[in-house]
Amino acid sequence: MTSALPVSRKDMMSADESATAWALAAGGGDPEAFEHFVRALHRDVLRYVAHLSADPQAADDLTQETFLRALGSLHRFEGRSSARTWLLSIARRAVIDSFRYAAARPRPSDNPNWQMAVEIAQPRDVPGFDDGIALLDLLEALPDDRREAFVLTQMLELTYAEAAEVSGCPIGTVRSRVARARITLLGLLAEAETPAA
Repeated sequence: MTSALPVSRKDMMSADESATAWALAAGGGDPEAFEHFVRALHRDVLRYVAHLSADPQAADDLTQETFLRALGSLHRFEGRSSARTWLLSIARRAVIDSFRYAAARPRPSDNPNWQMAVEIAQPRDVPGFDDGIALLDLLEALPDDRREAFVLTQMLELTYAEAAEVSGCPIGTVRSRVARARITLLGLLAEAETPAA
């Protein structure tokens, strides 16, 4: 079981350095290093794609796709950025590609009330489930670019520079998006806590 406590920046840097070393070794042909690389970054990739895709059920497939793409590209990884940043960039492209694929292929439903079927299939009575749903609802209210910046920096604890590299935009833009996301989230929280008249 993993701890829910926040990881210090020093521990995060050490973990990033280890993951980068594993990636470089795996790129050199060490299969055991690839296993360590996957273990070190699997949770971060899973969380990131779950938030980007807004589809927790597709998160496992997107995580697997990310690592498959990374496996095919590890020989080209030179360690100029951390392996974590490099891998999250691959994850972002995997999510974008899945959106493109989904948009090109409509999904038919045999159930005339498919929304009710989806609602019934959702898990219930899981500790923290309602809080998790509330957080997802709040994050879903953010524009995509702000949600991505917020998740990268506040939930996955990437630096602004790393988040900028993953997102493909300037650091100042990431800072602005995070600041605006915080303001929006605080407003939504205040609104939700205000009793209805």
